[in-house]
Amino acid sequence: MNLELVKELRARTGAGISDCNKALADSNGDIEKAIEILREKGIAKAVKKSGRATKQGIVAVYIHPGNQLGVLVEVDCETDFVARTDEFKSLANDIALQIAASSPDYVSREDVEEETIIREKEIYIKQLKEDKKPANVIEKIVLGKIETYFKDHCLLELPYLKNESIIIEELIKEHIAKFGENISVRRFSRFKVGE
Repeated sequence: MNLELVKELRARTGAGISDCNKALADSNGDIEKAIEILREKGIAKAVKKSGRATKQGIVAVYIHPGNQLGVLVEVDCETDFVARTDEFKSLANDIALQIAASSPDYVSREDVEEETIIREKEIYIKQLKEDKKPANVIEKIVLGKIETYFKDHCLLELPYLKNESIIIEELIKEHIAKFGENISVRRFSRFKVGE
């Protein structure tokens, strides 16, 4: 396999040499396809690690210029070794920036209270009944609107500011694969003057 391609793939993905060689072989030397193969592999590995405890981590801070908006976010990992790396700190800072820009209400859909979901469904049903939609259509539309609600209000489901082709959850999974240990966003607070 072309050594320059392997070096470029390693630089772009952080994957090991053997993984890069295999991905390039599987993609017939197409570096973009090889990146996709490595991402898919990494996400599969990340799913296996997602149940492991995260007892270390950092609190990242973002203060927007003008000091009118600030974010605190706790991003956890398994070891203090990973927590101290520049790449982990950069990930936590990117997540803090994402929270500042997007203003999510929850970390994940599991954090959304049942009462909130029920209230949202009732609002959507009322709107659709006014439009004289049939009951079976209303049910499908409401499910779609609830999915949209999660995508608009949950941090992990938001498009990543620096690469909108992935969501925050995928960004975290890529880093789980890269570090070889679980990473989670435990909690965050967003402060804006006057709110």
